[in-house]
Amino acid sequence: MASSREWFETVAEAQRRAKKRLPKSVYMALVAGSEQGLTLDDNVNAFSELGFRPHIADLPQHRDQSTRVLGQDISLPVIISPTGVQAVSPDGEVAVARASAAAGTAIGLSSFASKPIEDVAEANPQVFFQMYWVGTRERILERAERAKKAGAKALIVTLDWSFSTRRDWGSPPIPERMSLKAMLRFAPEGIVRPWWLIDFMRHGGIPDLTTPNLAAPGEQAPTFFGAYGEWMGTPLPAWDDVRWLREEWGGPFAIKGIMHPDDARRAVDIGATAISVSNHGGNNLDGTPGSIRALPGVVDAVGDQIEVLLDGGIRRGSDVVKALALGAKAVMIGRAYLWGMAANGEAGVKNVLEILRSGIDEALLGLGRASIHDLVRDDLIVPADFTRAP
Repeated sequence: MASSREWFETVAEAQRRAKKRLPKSVYMALVAGSEQGLTLDDNVNAFSELGFRPHIADLPQHRDQSTRVLGQDISLPVIISPTGVQAVSPDGEVAVARASAAAGTAIGLSSFASKPIEDVAEANPQVFFQMYWVGTRERILERAERAKKAGAKALIVTLDWSFSTRRDWGSPPIPERMSLKAMLRFAPEGIVRPWWLIDFMRHGGIPDLTTPNLAAPGEQAPTFFGAYGEWMGTPLPAWDDVRWLREEWGGPFAIKGIMHPDDARRAVDIGATAISVSNHGGNNLDGTPGSIRALPGVVDAVGDQIEVLLDGGIRRGSDVVKALALGAKAVMIGRAYLWGMAANGEAGVKNVLEILRSGIDEALLGLGRASIHDLVRDDLIVPADFTRAP
C-alpha cells in the first residue's frame, strides 16, 4: 500500500511526519539519547550487520506469528514498551492501549505515564504495569497493588537507569509545570506547529506533565520532575529487594534493562518470569552496545529457563525476525509507536503495528519458516565480531 495522508508505509515515514507535526522540544525528547548517542545509534545500526539466509521453494503458504508472553496470548511478537508522559497526543496511553488491543497485543504502561492504569486497563486488558524503584517498600507495594486491582497482568521492573541525562547536542527544555511563564516560553514552538497545539486544546488543554500512577490514595499526582526527584533520592535496590517485590506481586514478573549475562542469571535465580535485553533506548550508560548485540550472550546464559525479550532499535518487521532468530521470544517497541501516534494518533499506532506485522510475515516467507517459533540462528548471517565479545 502506497503512503497516503492517512497511511505511511514505513516507521521512517512515521518519524518524518512526527518531526513535521511536533513542537521541537517534544520531538527532541523522543529522539534523545545519552551523551554522544553512541548506544542510541548502535541500537538501530547493529541490525543492518545481520544478514538473512533465504530459501526459494517449498515455502509455507501460511505463517503464524502468535506467541505467549508473561502469561498472555498475543497475535504477533511485538509488545508496546512503557514510555513516560506521552505528550505527543491528547489521548496518550489510552489511545495506544486501544490500538494495541485492536492488533491483538499487550501494552506496557509506565508508572510515569500521563494516564492512570485504570483507564488504560479498560482500553486494553492485556496491560503490563512498569515500575521504577521509587520510594519506600511500602509505597512501591502500594503502587503494585493498585495495578493488580486495576487488572494488570504482569509487573515490569525497570532497573537500567543511571540518571545519565547529559546530551552533547543539548537536552530539550522540559518545564516542571505548564505555567503561564512556561507557556509563553514555548509559545513560538506551538505557533510553528499549530496542529499539535490545536489538538490538545480541543481535548481539554496542553499536557500537565503529571504522573497519576505515582500518586498515593487521596494525593495529588506528582509532576514528572517531582516523581523524578523522589526516584533519584531512593536508595538503589539490591537483588534481594527485587526478589521481595517478585514474591509480593505473586504473578508474572519481568525485569527490564538486562545487558549482562550475569544479571540474566540473577533474574533466573530470583524467580523472574521474563527479562528484557535493553539499554533504555540509548538513554543510560553511553557506549553500551546495541541491545541486539547483547541478546545472543544473554540467551546462551539462561536458555529456556526464562522468557527473553528484546527492546531497542526495532524499526522493521525484519528487525523483529532477527531478534527472534537470535533467541528472543518477542520484542518491545517504544519510539516507533510514539512516532506513529504523533503522525496520526491512534490510527498511527495501528499503522506501525501493521507495518511490523507485514514485515515479519514477509521475512518468514523468505526464510521458509511457517512460524516464528521455527526461527533459528542459522537463518541469519552473523559477523564473527557482532557481539563484541572477546
